[in-house]
Amino acid sequence: MIKKYMELVKFQHTIFSIPFILIAMVVAANGWFGWKLLILAIIAAASARNFAMAYNRYVDRDIDAKNPRTASRPSVTGEVKEKEMLLFIGINAFVFVIAAYLINSLAFKLSVPVLFILAGYSHFKRFSELAHLILGISLGLAPIAGAVAVSGSIPCWSVFLAIGVMFWVAGFDVLYSLQDIEFDKKEHLHSIPALVGERGALFISRMFHIFTVIFWVLFAAYAHLGFFGWVGIFISAGMLYYEQMLVNRDFKNIPKAFFDVNGYLGIIFLIFIILDKV
Repeated sequence: MIKKYMELVKFQHTIFSIPFILIAMVVAANGWFGWKLLILAIIAAASARNFAMAYNRYVDRDIDAKNPRTASRPSVTGEVKEKEMLLFIGINAFVFVIAAYLINSLAFKLSVPVLFILAGYSHFKRFSELAHLILGISLGLAPIAGAVAVSGSIPCWSVFLAIGVMFWVAGFDVLYSLQDIEFDKKEHLHSIPALVGERGALFISRMFHIFTVIFWVLFAAYAHLGFFGWVGIFISAGMLYYEQMLVNRDFKNIPKAFFDVNGYLGIIFLIFIILDKV
């Protein structure tokens, strides 16, 4: 039972957002922020992502059924029924709102608008190539949420960190979409690779990742990070370069670039922020 739901939402991909929530929390607290906030933040992050992914699978089940790459998803095969998906979506939305309420008043006020943004991504690919950036915004909310959890406010540095995350996610999502370029064209779905082709998509992804580094540098400057913080950004920039080179060399490397490089990037960035602040 648990396994099929974890497969439905690819629970392991939560690794993309949680490090950046924690990065913002460590910076906002200038160190350790307490066990209560840590537990509530993880619950909020996991439930928000479960909501977003389950909603995406529910909305996209007709598209996924036509795509050989996604036809084996539990939402398509019937392993998870439509009513079960809707219940799962509702439960995770409720858990997220309750966790936000227990964090502080600003987090609670923002919780429902955040859910609408998370759900919005699933519809954008049907009419706009901006879907990649909308996905980026969805994950970019993570560091803002972390700052709100600790300080009850949205400091300037958290916005720069969030914009960097937005371009980071959009950049690797463009690379990931290269796998479906022909399918997207056939089904009239909107993606940057389908619009501009392989070479154009690679160029746009590189530009997005250059913007990522620029905004993370602004984050470091405005958050007054020390030596370890700057080292973390330097290493992250190197990992983005490596990711681009992997995909440029061979599209068969896309899964490795998407899952491995990006998964380690957030963890390494977090470690250096902890070293810097703790």
